[in-house]
Amino acid sequence: MRRFVFVLFLLSCVGAANWYRRRPVAQTPGVLVAAAPLQTAPASRTPIRYGDFTLAPLADFALEARVLARHDYAFDTGSALAPTDLALGWGRMSDSAVIGRLDISQSARFFTYRWEGSPPIPSAEIVRSAANMHLIPADAGVARALARVRVGEVIALRGELVEASRPDGWRWTSSLTREDSGAGACELVLVDAIERR
Repeated sequence: MRRFVFVLFLLSCVGAANWYRRRPVAQTPGVLVAAAPLQTAPASRTPIRYGDFTLAPLADFALEARVLARHDYAFDTGSALAPTDLALGWGRMSDSAVIGRLDISQSARFFTYRWEGSPPIPSAEIVRSAANMHLIPADAGVARALARVRVGEVIALRGELVEASRPDGWRWTSSLTREDSGAGACELVLVDAIERR
């Protein structure tokens, strides 16, 4: 019994330390990131080998954004490729006055938001100014940096939007527009660099 209590205490301490390390960052009201993501034609279309996957570059991609939510995956089909999803916002979707009126969540590789009464900004602007991104760390350093990202922080990232495939026919393709929503609207990003601002 004593051993069980000790193990339970130890697990509680680990959970509390993990929560503290990942606790949300509070921001004052105001737009934190004015610019939309930058997407250009890929500098190279040469396929990239990534473990069992082949990544086909679709576009070069860079953004600065506020982290609205994060979800880590370990057991779904894509977790070996993209273990973390970040819901990111820019423009008025980086403003605490707007975000505070939305109920934002993530699950099953989707990013959802709700509001009571009328939306804080037009719903079309929400779609254009926020996205769920499946992030593929290019190397161990990027993976470590990504693991430290907290909700509420402003981050900058650079990489490529890609289509991922495996020899068994499995395929996962990035959206190439910020104007879409629903299934297929998420960006699949090979992250070459990520920085917390």
